[in-house]
Amino acid sequence: MRTTAATGTTSREDSCAAPASTRDRLLDAAADLFYREGVNVGVEALCRAAGVSKRSMYQLFDSKDAVIAASLDRSAPGFQDSMLPAPDDGRPPRERIMHVFEQLESLAQTSGFLGCPFVAAATELKAPDHPASLVARRWKNELTAFFRGEAERGGVRDAETLARQLTVVFDGSSARTVVQAQGLDGLAVLTARTLLDAAGLRENA
Repeated sequence: MRTTAATGTTSREDSCAAPASTRDRLLDAAADLFYREGVNVGVEALCRAAGVSKRSMYQLFDSKDAVIAASLDRSAPGFQDSMLPAPDDGRPPRERIMHVFEQLESLAQTSGFLGCPFVAAATELKAPDHPASLVARRWKNELTAFFRGEAERGGVRDAETLARQLTVVFDGSSARTVVQAQGLDGLAVLTARTLLDAAGLRENA
């Protein structure tokens, strides 16, 4: 199996792998299609891409909105895993935080990267109470929690503010790659490093 970092979806390469369920095929296709073309893609196009019938889709989900939310939630762990260091990698807090921005810089160089999928979905929906917006918010809060935890381990006095600042840098950098249609050229790493310096989170700390 190969994981697409931007969406966390997988493509089958092993003929011996167990066949995906109808639900999994639908959600994987939805995550990919909504990320590439936006959440306004129609149900017919979605079902065609997934190879499932509309009847099957509505047997599994009450609405297209529910599909958007479930597909985003299904792809979220893959995206987070592509960005965050392993829990047991043993590096000090500053290096673990910088790992996220180094990964973002690397991913922003790839042609398939269209920004943070959570920001993309929530921005397009423009509805804070939409099920997918709630999913997006929860996963963005997970990223902020990671930054806060590392900042606390590093002895930062106001870890909450630093964590929120780093999340803004991450989201803004992701959006910039889409708006400018180019990589970040070290900008995300440099900005994050400046914030860590200002907060007193030094090298090897």
